[in-house]
Amino acid sequence: MRVLVQLVSRASVEVGGGTVSEIGPGLLVLVGIKADDTQADIDYLVRKIVNLRVFPDGDGVMNLSVLDVGGEILAVSQFTLMASCRRGNRPSYIAAAPAEISEPLYGRFCESLSLALGREVGRGVFGAHMKVGLVNDGPVTIWIDSADR
Repeated sequence: MRVLVQLVSRASVEVGGGTVSEIGPGLLVLVGIKADDTQADIDYLVRKIVNLRVFPDGDGVMNLSVLDVGGEILAVSQFTLMASCRRGNRPSYIAAAPAEISEPLYGRFCESLSLALGREVGRGVFGAHMKVGLVNDGPVTIWIDSADR
C-alpha cells in the first residue's frame, strides 16, 4: 500500500459538479492499494500518517503531528499511485489491486484512520472520476510505502 501525504491549508473532492468532501488545515492522503495488502499495511500507514511530524511548531520547525494540531484528513483512493513507467511511456497499472480487493481495503483504511484521528476522515468516492482541489502548504509532500518498513 502506498500513500502520498500532502500538508494542506484546505482540500476538497468534487464528483459530478458537486462537492462530496472538504477539509480545512490538515492532510490530504492519496491511497494506492496492491492486491496483497493486508490489515498490517493499513495499521502501519495509519500510525505513520497520524504521527507524521510535518506541522510547524511555535518556532516554525516541522515538529507537530495532525493529532497535535487538531487537523483534518481527507483520504482519496488513487490506483495510479501503483503505476509503473519502467517500460515505454504508457504507465502500467498491473500492480494496482482490482476493485473487489481495493474498495474494501480503502474502506478499512479510512475507518482505521478515523479511529486513530479521533474524528471522521473525509473521503473521495471510490471508482468515480473526481476533481481533487488542494492548497498545498509549504509545500510538503511525502511518499510512504508499507513495503519499505
